[in-house]
Amino acid sequence: MDQHDYSQGAAYVRGQYLPIGQASIPITDWGFLRSDATYDVVTVWEGAFFRLDAHLERFMASCRRFRLDAGLSPQAIAQVLEQCVRLSGLRASYVEMIVTRGQPPWGSRDPRQAVNQFYAFAVPFVWIANEEQRRRGLHLQVSDVQRIPATSVDPRAKNYHWNDLTMGLLGALDAGFDTVVLSDGAGNVVEGPGFNVFCVDAQGCIATPAEGVLEGITRRTVIEMAAALGLPLAQRALPAAELRGAREVFLSTSGGGVLPVTRVDGAPVGDGQVGPVTRRLVDTYWAWHGDARYSTPVRY
Repeated sequence: MDQHDYSQGAAYVRGQYLPIGQASIPITDWGFLRSDATYDVVTVWEGAFFRLDAHLERFMASCRRFRLDAGLSPQAIAQVLEQCVRLSGLRASYVEMIVTRGQPPWGSRDPRQAVNQFYAFAVPFVWIANEEQRRRGLHLQVSDVQRIPATSVDPRAKNYHWNDLTMGLLGALDAGFDTVVLSDGAGNVVEGPGFNVFCVDAQGCIATPAEGVLEGITRRTVIEMAAALGLPLAQRALPAAELRGAREVFLSTSGGGVLPVTRVDGAPVGDGQVGPVTRRLVDTYWAWHGDARYSTPVRY
């Protein structure tokens, strides 16, 4: 009988399940040395995965884009993720799947010779905004740091090339903001560390960047919710000036769903309060977690 304590989380490492505190990868793995990896995150809420199929589909697409092989089918990966959650006993969980490049033979710099490695873990649910920030709305800075161009690293494939995001976030935090959104070098905002961005104009039309961004599953959910609610939404270039002048601004992320923004670059968004469109989408997002179309119960 397994006597490990998985209460803080469980991980799958090279065919074995371990408590999260014991999980590790070799220091020579190119996933560590070169950020040569892809990953995806699916959440569990009230004992059920939310949009598991969509996350697995995107994960496999990211693997193909980076020429990585998980070595498991989507169905087998789902079983590993469920076992990590089951071992932890968590009813609200942040569940990550990862494929690293692994390591080629010593002396080789040929990534084709590396043996790719699959990892997974489940830990308590992660909020990228605390309760107070969710209540009053986040304070967002538009950074001067430019996002890595899509011609260099395809943002549609989820990756760990985060130095631009990290430097932007450090600058925002040092300046007293809660978080940051980066630009594309042409005056348009693109995305932030772990989230997509949306705004609502005076006519009630929602806009979100169309290019240079991860096609987030929560972003996709917002787009689908807007259609279901009859809210107009456009995917297009989003100038930073338009974001600053918007009536409402919000973020989308697996780390908390739809998150309101009430200040951009120090100035209030609209009247400085969480807006009605944002509130409606927040409520709908959590309601959809109980919809059987998107929910996959964990068999504890």
